[in-house]
Amino acid sequence: MKRLICITAISILILSFSSIFSGVLAEELRIPPFIIDLKSSKGPEQLSTVMRIALVITVISVAPAILLLMTSFTRIVVVFSFLRHALGTQQAPPNQVLVSLALFLTFFIMKPVWNQAYENAYIPYREGEISDEEFLDNFVKPFKDFMLKNTRKKDLALFASLATGGQKPGSPEELPLTTIIPAFAISEMKTAFEIGFLIYVPFLILDMVVASILLSMGMMMLPPVMISLPFKIMLFILVDGWGLLIESLIKSFS
Repeated sequence: MKRLICITAISILILSFSSIFSGVLAEELRIPPFIIDLKSSKGPEQLSTVMRIALVITVISVAPAILLLMTSFTRIVVVFSFLRHALGTQQAPPNQVLVSLALFLTFFIMKPVWNQAYENAYIPYREGEISDEEFLDNFVKPFKDFMLKNTRKKDLALFASLATGGQKPGSPEELPLTTIIPAFAISEMKTAFEIGFLIYVPFLILDMVVASILLSMGMMMLPPVMISLPFKIMLFILVDGWGLLIESLIKSFS
């Protein structure tokens, strides 16, 4: 009986201390709610700050699409995919390695464009020399010039005619990003497929030679890919395939 009373008293003390401690901890760690309310803004400065926060959140959400469609990432990753299929190595190199390599090659290729946008847009905007509209125009201009430089005239004319209802614009620089970006994406896909075709040809010839040799030897049940795979890897290593491919991809944007 005494043991039961002691256990009950100890449990009551533990519960009381835990309730007091949880109340104090809740008061100390109380986090104020974050609410964006445009109606309660006290002036244009506060409203501008709220709009900037919303703009930053929007840019972060669409950053992957911007990276894919406004830079050299699309061409590089598609060419890498063609190379892996031409070699017949299935999952080697893995997707994570190819995407990471394509990402850092994109950083390398796009570095002059980003530096130009940083110097002409961000620095003057930080110093208060230009307005928000001028900041957006100066920031987008280097990317627009890069896309126009690497976009085929036929693809650009196609989307320009569809956007303007058949009327020809004065100059390509006057076209909006909604017209330039899809034209640039299609042009990059075409260029990547052309490079992929050129990569496929020598490996396809090697597969045909190995298949004809196996057929002449009567080994019809032996898959030719199993025999040609080490020869394709050896050929790719002997000609320094990675160096040639990456050098050609970088020079194709210069």
